[in-house]
Amino acid sequence: MAKVYVDIDETICFYHGVEREYPNAKPSIYNISKINKLYDDGNHITYYTARGSGTGIDWYEVTKKQLDDWGCKYHKLSVGEKPVYDLLICDKTKRIEEI
Repeated sequence: MAKVYVDIDETICFYHGVEREYPNAKPSIYNISKINKLYDDGNHITYYTARGSGTGIDWYEVTKKQLDDWGCKYHKLSVGEKPVYDLLICDKTKRIEEI
């Protein structure tokens, strides 16, 4: 069993236009199905997002409802605790397109 951390915005959901308005995020059912398969294969899935870490707004309930409405399978949700960065360099990272 692997511990899998999955970013939310621009990974399993996307936005129309320039502004990121979280309640208006559109799910990628295709990408969600990839993560759900990892869950079904016995991996521990944590969805995480930086939502609110810059503004202090608590987006937990909105985000949880979205994941549940979109049929996301997961063990844990972390909102506002993801470090804010412009580039992540890690030997273990994969883009959703590589799964």
